[in-house]
Amino acid sequence: MGYQLDFGKVLQGQYLDMILQGLETTLILFVVSWVFGLVLAIVLTIVRATEFKPANFLVAAFVEYHRNVPILIQLFVWYFGFAVILPDSINDFLNDIGAEMGYAIVALALNKAAYMSEDFRSGLRSIHPAQMEAARSIGLTYLGAMRWVILPQAWRLALPALLGQTLILFKATSLGAAIGVAELSYQARYVEEQSFRIFEAYGVATVIYMAISFAIMSVSSLLEKRFQLRVK
Repeated sequence: MGYQLDFGKVLQGQYLDMILQGLETTLILFVVSWVFGLVLAIVLTIVRATEFKPANFLVAAFVEYHRNVPILIQLFVWYFGFAVILPDSINDFLNDIGAEMGYAIVALALNKAAYMSEDFRSGLRSIHPAQMEAARSIGLTYLGAMRWVILPQAWRLALPALLGQTLILFKATSLGAAIGVAELSYQARYVEEQSFRIFEAYGVATVIYMAISFAIMSVSSLLEKRFQLRVK
């Protein structure tokens, strides 16, 4: 008798609990990484928009590293690399509080900050320099002009690209499994190993990933339509 599908095997009891725990971890990893990444991207954009060359060089180097090195390698650098150079006492403390989750958040946030800063930078390039001059002429400082005049326009222009990076970040959370983060794909693999229901375990994970991805795309479409009118 051939293999017979039975999704009920993985959608009940401890297996369902594990999948739900994995989903919760995935969402936490996604949201926290996105928030930190967005904030850092804004900071990087402001710094790079200045004419201070050393700062510009450092930001450019940061961006190039994170855009040209695979995310998986960046995860390994943080999780395995820092464990080598940090004292044992600190490593023990980090392991006790869940080092893998923290390192995954840092790696993903830094990676998305690099990409999002470039999206913001593209938006800034679309704004006429006269707007900065006009803002400074009425008494605003550089940071004040960026805060009240330039960035509100730049983020709207960069919105489609930022939303695309948001979707990429959500899918990239699955890489956390490589360093032991018990997110959705990690838990799906564990359920598969314990239940021997390969198709069902990964099938449920696939449906969840697709549902959330489509939700992100739907929200992205609504946001683009809403702010497109204000850009024109």
